[in-house]
Amino acid sequence: MMERETFRSRLGFLLVSAGCAIGIGNVWRFPYVTGADGGGVFVLFYLLFLVIMGIPVLTMEFAVGRASRKSALPAFQALEPPGSKWHIHGWVCFAGCTLLMMYYTTVSGWMLGYFFKFAGGVFELPMESADAVFGAMLANPAEMALWMAITVVAGFLVCSFGLRDGLERVTKWMMLGLLCLIVILAVRGLTLPGGLEGVKFYLLPSMERARQVGLFRVITDAMNQSFFTLSIGIGSMEIFGSYMSDEHTLPGEAARICALDTFVAFMAGLIIFPACFSFGVEPNQGPGLIFMTLPRIFADMPGGRFWGALFFLFMTFASFSTVIAVFENLVANCIDDFGWERKKSSAACCAFMLVASLPCVLGYNLWSDLHIIGGRDVLDSEDFIVSSLMLPLGSLTYLLFCVTRWGWGFDNYLKEANAGAGLKMPAYFKPYFQFVLPVLILLILVIGLI
Repeated sequence: MMERETFRSRLGFLLVSAGCAIGIGNVWRFPYVTGADGGGVFVLFYLLFLVIMGIPVLTMEFAVGRASRKSALPAFQALEPPGSKWHIHGWVCFAGCTLLMMYYTTVSGWMLGYFFKFAGGVFELPMESADAVFGAMLANPAEMALWMAITVVAGFLVCSFGLRDGLERVTKWMMLGLLCLIVILAVRGLTLPGGLEGVKFYLLPSMERARQVGLFRVITDAMNQSFFTLSIGIGSMEIFGSYMSDEHTLPGEAARICALDTFVAFMAGLIIFPACFSFGVEPNQGPGLIFMTLPRIFADMPGGRFWGALFFLFMTFASFSTVIAVFENLVANCIDDFGWERKKSSAACCAFMLVASLPCVLGYNLWSDLHIIGGRDVLDSEDFIVSSLMLPLGSLTYLLFCVTRWGWGFDNYLKEANAGAGLKMPAYFKPYFQFVLPVLILLILVIGLI
């Protein structure tokens, strides 16, 4: 039995775990959903649901990982009552992480591609061609495959060096770079003429705007965003619990990771909304905001080539931090489940992921007529399976495993969560965890399916 790796430092654990949570959901989805839902009221509900839903389930993933010191499948096997079948969810976690990366690597590749496009001056063209640049990239399978392959190979190369010398070392520098870049970009956004109007839209709650969108939609979108931003339910965070020390309580660590995650999402809004208002762009542009609307804004901005390249470098860091964190999950599963060495696991996973990511790449060009689920293309179908099915069902599984007598049990979970120094999880939350939180997660599942 190989000795379990551990993080070199607490900062390493926090930054790697936050890096897994911080991704496209923060810097792409959060701003455009906030814009579509009218700004400030959505942000308030988002923060509320992050506290009452996100943090509790995150502590449960960490608790299963830390108590077992194993990846998802053997973790459930180690903690479940004899004869029960909770460990089946370990295979679901492995499948979920794999499916997530089958499309996430493509979108991460877009970010990398756009960094080089801005740095190379492509967006100094007349900006009526911004949509055409994005369209041309999607239509070119060779270019799409190149950016995806660079992302996959670089990600598994980092993981092959180990937890401390690979993942922790690279993520610490990348996350520190990300945090510096986002502050610089936010300061630039706030100094744009008319940018403060964007800040008011973003942060000052307006019930009138919320009612125009529909208050129920605002609340349910906030619930969805707060839940999915942490990538909980498919074991992607559980693995880092298995590497962490017993020195600090899990609620305290989960709160710190949520704070970092929220800080990045919050600052992304301070970049995007001032820019939209400064240049007369509607902030409810949807998913095209990043790749079609913002390039026009950067092109009109003094020094736009520099600021655009800096923005997409930040986006690359944000997405790649998630990629290598989830890749570590896949590698650790192969080490634990099959007894492979780390380098063999990294090489095998890399080869598999290069092939498995191709359908998403080809879904925008050679396979553009392929629609899998309800008329969705390949990327949207894969995202629907992960986001609308596997994450809520997986989170519900972790929750029930930790709070019911048929699973690991609330007393065992509470003891593990509160081990160490720091913020404690109160025992009187048990009824909320057993009866209210499952209903909220089921609501997310139903809304996602509808």
